[in-house]
Amino acid sequence: MEMLNHTMVTHFNIKGISDDPRVQVIIFIVVLFLYLIALGGNMTIFLLTCLDRHLHTPMYFFLGNLSIFDMISATITLHFILVSFIKGNGAIPYVTCLTQTYFFGSFNNNESVLLTVMSFDRFVAICNPLRYTPIMNQKVCLLLAIFCWIIGFLENIPIVILLSGFSCYRSNVINHFFCDIVPIMRLSCSNTNNLETLFFYEGMILFGLIPFLLNFVFYFLIIIAILKISSSSGKRKAFYTCSSHLTVLLLLYTTLVLQYQRPITEDSLDYNKFFALFNTAALPMLNPFIYSIKNKDVKSAFRRRLRELKK
Repeated sequence: MEMLNHTMVTHFNIKGISDDPRVQVIIFIVVLFLYLIALGGNMTIFLLTCLDRHLHTPMYFFLGNLSIFDMISATITLHFILVSFIKGNGAIPYVTCLTQTYFFGSFNNNESVLLTVMSFDRFVAICNPLRYTPIMNQKVCLLLAIFCWIIGFLENIPIVILLSGFSCYRSNVINHFFCDIVPIMRLSCSNTNNLETLFFYEGMILFGLIPFLLNFVFYFLIIIAILKISSSSGKRKAFYTCSSHLTVLLLLYTTLVLQYQRPITEDSLDYNKFFALFNTAALPMLNPFIYSIKNKDVKSAFRRRLRELKK
């Protein structure tokens, strides 16, 4: 392990999911499979929401944006595992590492806000259906989408600025499969108090706890509204419209809690890599299936596209 006391590193070495050469090929094949499925599934959802007029509704408009976030987020992290295997090493320039940290954090935050917006959309649709169209009109949806796209990028700027000011590292080996802020902080021998405080309030509170509480409130009100529906078929239909989104929320927040709500130790970093892999690879792969397997609108749109291609 290279010691770099009181000097700025020029590059980092990404340790990867495992440094056991016997499993490198298996990891490469699994990650490549997950990545291609994630890209293919999310691209399919995105194209369907763009091309099929029956899906030109607020819910599917936001779903199309979620697909873009998932494709970009998976590419930011997983491509490095594939490139590292092909190159035979995990070296990454310092500036590139900080850039990856910035965009990964930004898109994670953007996705957190977008999922909250989607909860609000389901809340209005179920709790106030008569006013759904005027409330969730095209202008409002566009403004909400723009907000989801830019908020994470703005929030992550001060975090990366503080991170770039670190001048001392104990090692240049990052115990992760991409440049994440937590393992980089773990390596630094500079004073990380300001960064840890900022990361806690912005990353954990602003984009973690607050969206979680908003989602909880929206779904609490949704459940109350569903229970007030007199017919069993009406209850099933109402729950059906938000079940996919609720499933994605539960998977996401469970993974994030297990990944980040632990003391920063070497053992916890090894532990966190597997939850990070689920968050960056499995979730983007699962989301298209969660939103489409039981979704009649998406399946109908997919069949219509196939019929048009066969003509």
